[in-house]
Amino acid sequence: MIKKGILVVVLGVFLIGCKGKRKVAHAKHHKKESRVTPPKSKKKTYYGGHEDLPMDTGEFVRFPINSIEEYIDTFSEIAQREMKAYGIPASITLAQGLLESGYGRGELALKTNNHFGIKCHKGWQGDRDYHDDDEKGECFRKYNHPMYSFRDHSIFLSGRSRYASLFELDGNDYRRWAKGLKKAGYATDKRYPQKLIALIERHRLYKFDDRAGRGRGRDVSLETSPTTSIYVVKAGDTLYSISRRYLVSVDELMRLNRMDNSTISIGQELTVRSNKINK
Repeated sequence: MIKKGILVVVLGVFLIGCKGKRKVAHAKHHKKESRVTPPKSKKKTYYGGHEDLPMDTGEFVRFPINSIEEYIDTFSEIAQREMKAYGIPASITLAQGLLESGYGRGELALKTNNHFGIKCHKGWQGDRDYHDDDEKGECFRKYNHPMYSFRDHSIFLSGRSRYASLFELDGNDYRRWAKGLKKAGYATDKRYPQKLIALIERHRLYKFDDRAGRGRGRDVSLETSPTTSIYVVKAGDTLYSISRRYLVSVDELMRLNRMDNSTISIGQELTVRSNKINK
């Protein structure tokens, strides 16, 4: 009896060991089959085929902006590049960006990189997001990089007939550009032009127009060399007659002298700039 008992115990241990080995082998086989293949890297492309813009990696890139000054420092060069390529005053681009995006800190700008409040509109094929504006849950364009927003702003204005008259204006005439944008229907805010002009003059954004040049189609063989001097107003002078003498616009004279209206007085000193052509 004792021998039979010993034999049963030995057989039991042997069978348990075999089952355990089969379980381990099965577990290893299962682990091998569940191995995950690593995802393929995202293809890099140029946004809209524009090779002068950063590559679109598919990742959302946002610049950290904490003040108006930082916004201007970050995007002024981009605005000037757009002015040279498309003819939109850099001052207007910067002022619109500041106003529409809350200097890059607004809710829409933070989640979409949309710095100009451009809505989806018919035919938009890119990414989008929804945001409450004039109406609840409106569709807005979304960009993976802030520079794409600036380029799309240039294309948006230059490619629509209702803004065509703006491109007939002087590239330095930000006042008429601001008023023209409102007239063409860019914004519903009645004070939109005044807000843009105030931003441009408060932060001297007009200086970026001078640095960028006169924009698209500029003939570099006929570049202007501005000279600045002081003119003392005499009896019979008007702002218009002075502007004709120095070959500048009345608006330019008013801008140079921070004037709210065209009223002048005898003895008043005015900063004037004459554009002489270099041939």
